[in-house]
Amino acid sequence: MDEKLKTAPHRQPQYPVDPLFPNRWSSRAMSGAHVSRETLMTLFEAAHWAPSSFNNQPWRFVYALRGSEAWPRFFEMLTPMNKLWCANAGALIVMASKNTFDHNGKPSITHSFDTGAAWMSLALQAGMLGLTAHGLQGFDYGAAIDAVGLPDGYSVESMCAIGHPGSPDVLPEDMRAREHPSGRKAVAEVVFEGRFPVSP
Repeated sequence: MDEKLKTAPHRQPQYPVDPLFPNRWSSRAMSGAHVSRETLMTLFEAAHWAPSSFNNQPWRFVYALRGSEAWPRFFEMLTPMNKLWCANAGALIVMASKNTFDHNGKPSITHSFDTGAAWMSLALQAGMLGLTAHGLQGFDYGAAIDAVGLPDGYSVESMCAIGHPGSPDVLPEDMRAREHPSGRKAVAEVVFEGRFPVSP
């Protein structure tokens, strides 16, 4: 059994799955070490193989490497709490999606859903490389549109921080207590056969 799973009993799968899935978690403790552009491209390569309706591939990723000219613009969009730990990230990424289909210009109902699939692929690839990938919604969505020059017809979905794992000691004390893999609801709470259950 994978060593990480041995130390996280609340992450024991109910059914057989590859350890890749329960081992993925959103750590905030990052070392501040450099993340190369080439490494980011590997993450984006994984993301772009995600499935999408009509193969529209609506996801768009705009990134800033730590120390780059773009970094302050991305960093300033974050909430004060997220700035505390994202200061040690190696890259910040704005994730957006195209709202319409390329082939006919009509609205794509699943553009957000499809972009979420691409994000998961990115996050899993990051974990396979020993990196931390932490998605976040704690930022100014309106400022993100301006900061990355997002055209009309696109929606900001989320941001994420990419970094090398660091010691929890770099985090504020209240964050350190949460620096462990979270549990999950039982499968039976979210999966139903035939019909959604009637609420009590």
